[in-house]
Amino acid sequence: MSVSCSDCFSDLLCGEDSSIIFSSGGEHLPECSSDLDYPQPDVEESIAGLIENERDFMVPCSDYMEKSHSNQYIDASTRADSVAWILKVKRYYGFQPLTAYLSVNYFDRFLYSHQLRKMNGWPVQLLTVACLSLAAKVEEPLVPSLLDLQVEGAKFIFEPRNIQRMELLVLRVLGWRLQSISPFSFLSFFAHKIDPTGTYTGFLTSRATEIILSIIQETSFLEYRPSCIAAATILCAANDLPHFSLVTAQHAESWCDGLHKVRKITTL
Repeated sequence: MSVSCSDCFSDLLCGEDSSIIFSSGGEHLPECSSDLDYPQPDVEESIAGLIENERDFMVPCSDYMEKSHSNQYIDASTRADSVAWILKVKRYYGFQPLTAYLSVNYFDRFLYSHQLRKMNGWPVQLLTVACLSLAAKVEEPLVPSLLDLQVEGAKFIFEPRNIQRMELLVLRVLGWRLQSISPFSFLSFFAHKIDPTGTYTGFLTSRATEIILSIIQETSFLEYRPSCIAAATILCAANDLPHFSLVTAQHAESWCDGLHKVRKITTL
């Protein structure tokens, strides 16, 4: 049953402490790569199409979590460790935020469809390295060697040939579908909906990107559609600016066809 997306937005926003999220600590905010810097007449139709197809790149969270508890899939803490390592390497090499997101997306999609013989230890790390390597090859202009990629506290160091074998397995399991619909596909579009002048769109997308990377380790992140995550994080960023503090989830429902159809799910 389809219900209002406003409940989903409020769920996503309630779990975050804005004083933590919006404190940059003097660091540069992450950049967000997107093809939607300036909305064109046909962009709304394209965004609606992305919303319609985004489920094809999602993991059914309820099944994933249920089988995690029964040890058929990876447990939440092991997943969190893998995502944390991906984010460390992302910062080390200055990878794009989308590279980190895609790495985690490949990781979750693979484990939903394929069970490793051992769901912790070196097999999981090998999978994590392979997913990050594939994502970097998709998004980054310069990709470190497979040996150089294994930095930031990697517990095991794998030979390139073993990583390449795992990469091929991941590709087969994912059906060679590496281009994924992500929250970053929507950020610039939603930022322009809040600020058509473009004055604050850079700030909004950077803040939203920061929030996305701060919550991606949580398994509950998997419960939400990319479009819903994008809208919620843009709203959260907007509420930090006096100019847009009155923008609400109800406003977001009018941004594009399909947002109001997002199914209500459990809180983050």
